Amino acid sequence: MAGLPQTMKAIAAREPGGPEVLELREIETPVPGHGEILIRVEAAGVNRPDTFQRMGLYPPPPGAPDTLGLEVAGEVAATGPGVTRWKTGDRVCALVGGGGYAEYCLSHEAHALPVPKGLSIAEAAALPETFFTVWTNVFERGALKPGETFLVHGGTSGIGTTAIQLAVCFGARVIATAGSAEKCAACEKLGAEAINYREKDFVAEVKSLTGGRGVDVILDMVGGDYIQRNLQAAATDGRIVSIAFLNGSTAEVNFMPVMLKRLTLTGSTLRPRSIEEKAALAHALQEKVWSLIEAGRVKPLVDATFPLAEAAEAHALMERSSHIGKIILTV
Repeated sequence: MAGLPQTMKAIAAREPGGPEVLELREIETPVPGHGEILIRVEAAGVNRPDTFQRMGLYPPPPGAPDTLGLEVAGEVAATGPGVTRWKTGDRVCALVGGGGYAEYCLSHEAHALPVPKGLSIAEAAALPETFFTVWTNVFERGALKPGETFLVHGGTSGIGTTAIQLAVCFGARVIATAGSAEKCAACEKLGAEAINYREKDFVAEVKSLTGGRGVDVILDMVGGDYIQRNLQAAATDGRIVSIAFLNGSTAEVNFMPVMLKRLTLTGSTLRPRSIEEKAALAHALQEKVWSLIEAGRVKPLVDATFPLAEAAEAHALMERSSHIGKIILTV
């Protein structure tokens, strides 16, 4: 790869542990294989799975780098054999299997999307992991339709702020849970009705807001005791989609509401999915969502940016859960 350095700086965990185990390393610059592009990273998104990987709880899939980072934005620096979608110099954001916290990162060409007009590079880096996740879980698995009511837990997370905006754009009524008055206000600014879960029981509030009917789709990243409470909050024929279990993945559950209300319980992870499945998601986003971003109707919220070398501080902020929107590393 003429003109490119043989080594680069990247962030990895020296051992499983807290944010302090993250360190800046000098490693070999990756070489794009068939169908791959090499991106000169300008910004990388920080996501909750990164913190789990750092703790040793979410190992990278076979073939993925052990350096962290699942989404990046920057410039195509080189292309591998067979690449037809991109050329050197193109500005892209991409979903990656790992290695995003680095000066250079590989992506499959089909998992990259053009940086939307009007967005900063930091905002573009906030798109892939979050928008892929919301699209596949809320609109494909959850099958949210115009006129339905949608409940999202963790409304001020990167996932939450994205889910609120997209659901509103596609004609749904949105209810969000959040843990402070400030966070509830942020959800309301995006178009949701907000419930402060520290002050009120979200099941009772949902029932009150919907005249006792409940909600059609629930996006849950909490788990634990929310598993049973989601069954209570769901409407007849409701769909409950689990994408994370911050409060644990096991619970004692009375399944009677599943039968009586004809509920669908589903969920998914994104990282292990096939190249073809992720490519289909990228295509759907470009077709159905990118124009909304370029029109300013949906915009990623960036709470804070940190230089690459301060990845530990970025992880500490994420684990305090005080942020509203995304946390970004700049390279």
